[in-house]
Amino acid sequence: MYAVVDYIGNQILIKEGEKVKIPFLDKKIGTKVVFENVLFFDDGKGKKVGNPYLNSLKFTAKVESHGKEKKVIVFKKKRRKGHQKKNGHQQKFTYVTVDKFSSKKSVKSKSTSTKKDAKKIVKTSSSKVKKTSKPKTPKKKD
Repeated sequence: MYAVVDYIGNQILIKEGEKVKIPFLDKKIGTKVVFENVLFFDDGKGKKVGNPYLNSLKFTAKVESHGKEKKVIVFKKKRRKGHQKKNGHQQKFTYVTVDKFSSKKSVKSKSTSTKKDAKKIVKTSSSKVKKTSKPKTPKKKD
């Protein structure tokens, strides 16, 4: 059983009970993280593909630790100019352990009543507005 999740612009393959490396998340160790943007889910029996997301699924995970990647050296040089610049970069990451997946509960909203109220407001405001026509300009003959 596995899923592909969209997390901060990255697609991450997660499996239940596994430790996964994700881009740095500024949360304390032991806090819960929820992955709601599920792109693909396979439970062994069937596969579900989102359009773009599966709204019925979400995953919870627990923050295990933080760390830094191996340092990458960035060296810039312009030939025959005597210009050299050396920089280093270490990308931060977070390890999370995926607990389990669960179904979201869909909640019905009262959107139908708000649509009716909006239509009433539009009808009353349109009856009060008077239409004015622009004065016609005479056509020039060549």
